[in-house]
Amino acid sequence: MVSGNNYDPLDEQLDLLGGLQSSSDRDPQSSTFPQQMQERMELISELAPNFSPEMLLILDTETTGLDPQKDKCLEVGAILFHVHSRSVLAQQSFLLPVSSNAAEPINRIPASVTRLKQPWEEGLIFFKKLIEVAEVLVAHNAAFDRKWFGKSPLPDVSQPWLCTMEDISWPASRQLKARPSVRDLALAYEIPVWSAHRALTDCVYIAEVFRRCDDLESLIAQGLEPRKLMRAQVSFEQRHLAKKAGFTWNEPVRGSWTRRLSEREIQLLDFPVSPIENYE
Repeated sequence: MVSGNNYDPLDEQLDLLGGLQSSSDRDPQSSTFPQQMQERMELISELAPNFSPEMLLILDTETTGLDPQKDKCLEVGAILFHVHSRSVLAQQSFLLPVSSNAAEPINRIPASVTRLKQPWEEGLIFFKKLIEVAEVLVAHNAAFDRKWFGKSPLPDVSQPWLCTMEDISWPASRQLKARPSVRDLALAYEIPVWSAHRALTDCVYIAEVFRRCDDLESLIAQGLEPRKLMRAQVSFEQRHLAKKAGFTWNEPVRGSWTRRLSEREIQLLDFPVSPIENYE
């Protein structure tokens, strides 16, 4: 959790199976961020209120760094998940060749291993087929994963994204933080945690959580509700209320506690909030 002036962008990958949204993806100076958010809102608004997705593609990426303009995606994991039957229909992971990997201390994938002979091109073809049949793309910290799509060799995508860290309000009985890590989410649903920072492993954790959710359809529907970036109206002495509710300090708006919320979630808060303009 970010607090005060101690924010470090490396926390986005070092939070162990979850964490903060990418600062570049949520940067208020970014020319693409407001457009991305507006497109997501418009797409979901068109689909609601009768949109009840059956096919989810749970995704995770491992990358050589945090900046898609200069860094590369070196691993993709994906699970095609059928909501009504709570079933995994297909799953895959594959490495993409890279010349170097500055994030090797985190993901433990040597660049030399990515260049070993293996059919990654064929894997990419199958991956695109999985995307084609998916109605919603799911990721933990989706703001980070989605920004790699449309950057070669990963395809551009048009489906709405659902973030299991930001968008889903997990049942209070699970005693999770407002923005849980994948590790904490898995443990809350009694799923053993055996590995960290490999793409397919993270997807398996989410799929296993979904399998255990009797109210999954409701959680997905609420998670796909349109959201606006809101500023918490709290004093310095009340900052713990914003932090507990999953608001982040200084990101993307300096000097503010902010979080993207639906109208329903706003009504559940015990402190006032105000919308931040140009972040629809």
